[in-house]
Amino acid sequence: MNPHDSTVMAWGFGLVGIAYLAFALTLIRSGRWRVPASRASQALFGAVSCSSLWGWLTMFSVLHESSLLGFLASMFDVWRYGLWLAFLLLMRPKQAQTTPAGMSALSRTSLVLVTLAVIGQILVYLDPGDSFLQLRGLPMASMGLSIFGLVLIEQVFRNVDPDSRWSVKPISAALAGSFAFDLYMYSQAVIFGSVDADAQSIRGAVHALMAPLLFVSTSRLGSDWTSRLRVSRSAAFHSATLLICGVYLLFISAVGYYVKYFGGDWGRALQLCIVFASLILMLLLTVSGSVRAKLRIFLSKNFFRYRYDYRDEWLKFTEALCAQGTPQEMGQQVIRGLADLVESPGGCLWMRSPVASGFRQTVRLNIDFTPAIEEEDSGLSAVLEREKAVVNLEEYRSFPGRYGSIALPLWLQSMPQAWLIVPLIVGDKLIGFVVLLRSRTPLDANWEVHDLLKTASRQAASFLAQMVATESLLEARKFDAFNRMSAFVVHDLKNIVTQLSLMMKNAKRLHANPEFQQDMLDTVDNSLEKMRQLMAQLREGTTPAGTPFGVDLAAVVRRIETVTASRGRRLQLRSVHPVVARGHEERIERVIGHLVVNALDATDPQGEVWLALDTAGDRARIVVGDTGHGMTPEFLRDRLFKPFQSTKPTGMGIGAYESSQYIQELGGKISVVSEPQKGTEVTLLIPLFHGSTNSDLDLMKTQ
Repeated sequence: MNPHDSTVMAWGFGLVGIAYLAFALTLIRSGRWRVPASRASQALFGAVSCSSLWGWLTMFSVLHESSLLGFLASMFDVWRYGLWLAFLLLMRPKQAQTTPAGMSALSRTSLVLVTLAVIGQILVYLDPGDSFLQLRGLPMASMGLSIFGLVLIEQVFRNVDPDSRWSVKPISAALAGSFAFDLYMYSQAVIFGSVDADAQSIRGAVHALMAPLLFVSTSRLGSDWTSRLRVSRSAAFHSATLLICGVYLLFISAVGYYVKYFGGDWGRALQLCIVFASLILMLLLTVSGSVRAKLRIFLSKNFFRYRYDYRDEWLKFTEALCAQGTPQEMGQQVIRGLADLVESPGGCLWMRSPVASGFRQTVRLNIDFTPAIEEEDSGLSAVLEREKAVVNLEEYRSFPGRYGSIALPLWLQSMPQAWLIVPLIVGDKLIGFVVLLRSRTPLDANWEVHDLLKTASRQAASFLAQMVATESLLEARKFDAFNRMSAFVVHDLKNIVTQLSLMMKNAKRLHANPEFQQDMLDTVDNSLEKMRQLMAQLREGTTPAGTPFGVDLAAVVRRIETVTASRGRRLQLRSVHPVVARGHEERIERVIGHLVVNALDATDPQGEVWLALDTAGDRARIVVGDTGHGMTPEFLRDRLFKPFQSTKPTGMGIGAYESSQYIQELGGKISVVSEPQKGTEVTLLIPLFHGSTNSDLDLMKTQ
């Protein structure tokens, strides 16, 4: 190491000694390390003290080039690692610490790693010329300590309650940064056979930078280090996976070194080939569903009293059901959710057919389609509905008497991978069932598995039943919309029939009159055009075809006046201004004509019916008034503009409702003022149509 690197290294480890000495004095002042019940605090104090001594000894050994001080610094480095590992082990929840299998395995692993590192340091000090031990053995032992420390940090961080995770973030980040840096430095030494001088020179500075983060965590956590931690199956699973990967990498490093050392000229090429192939193999094993299932079941059997973390399983299952919108997606998620509970790769969903009796396969996952129908009165359906229990087909094949006289249908006998049949019950009614395939790894379907599947299937059945009910409601609404549209068409046909009937009545007297003949032809042509429009409306829906455009309301009003006069009644036009409104001419004429007809029907021949047309702001205003019978306040409040409500004995109650709906579609407004025996006044407000009479060229010329 050159003098510059030695100086940097000495200053860095001096900072380690100062930072951790201040940290230790702070812990002594707070008195936390003396608390007998807080062994985690005592381990923390020991780790901080060892870190401070390690920094001072390393600094003096670099400055004075003393092998004895270097050996003591290395020993304190190993001891501080051991105390940090002990601190992390004690940070785990109390219930996890008292688990015999889990705690003994982790503590034994930690003890073995520390012991190997201590022995290695002693052997190197006694025999400094052993290059293999110095350049390979010690770095590999230090790699094992770093990897195990990262595993424990990950487990502690995942176990903490989410609301209190902010308190352990600094200490997790600090220790993870220290261990990760050491892992990088020692892995470089194992691979290349020499320690990276630059990394070694700044190691002290990196560790010194972590001290403030550790201090922040101690102030946040207080004296109770483990009260906010809980056992988490996901934490155990990820920690075990990380630990296995670390051990695997250590093993591959050893194999790679052996191949390179004894492989001759091909040693490095073989080493690269083995490392690359091993990494690919590790990736495949990591993403393998079978391997993950085996590891998850192993942890549940040996580390926890119960197999499932019910809170996490329930939240995941509920989130999966709520995330889907269509019945097909819902069925897929039901199968996937139930299959994940028992490590099954897939299955199929059978639902009651809405058009025929029996159950049909509606959705499948990783399984072939079965066109068979399971009748509602079959033995399998009867058992599922009566017992409301999960049927284990493996148990049935071994002990068929446990399920009474049930006989498996042929389609189920042809599925050798079928394992569990989960009924979907709503109330006391079977609405379907799920057939799950055999699990990826042997799993004992005991009472806990059956109870969880029964409870989850109840929730899934409720979601499926709600989905089916929603579909039925949508279909009913479609029929309701069609019936409503038909009512509009019937109403308009009634008006056309009335017009044609009046024409036929007058034809008996005036059939030889040329003017009447022309008027009759015009009436028939007009009625035919209206019926064509009704047919188009029936095909396309209640919304009129095309987009709204400018309508000359004055021309519409005068046509209505002419039609009214031909029927022998008089419509007074009090004021008619030239107004162009936005809308569909035929529909607007129908709305105004309906209001005029209603006013005429409600008014005696001696009474008055009038119409006024002008503007009010940015809207056209049409007022239709009469001196007729009027309407009561109750009718105006509760029945007017509602379908099938009318004051006329022969009325259908559709015209007013249709008129109101159309005016609202245009962005307009309709208001009514009425008083019994005095008359009614209806006001329509329709948006004006603003069109330009000049071309774009004219506009450009004026600019």
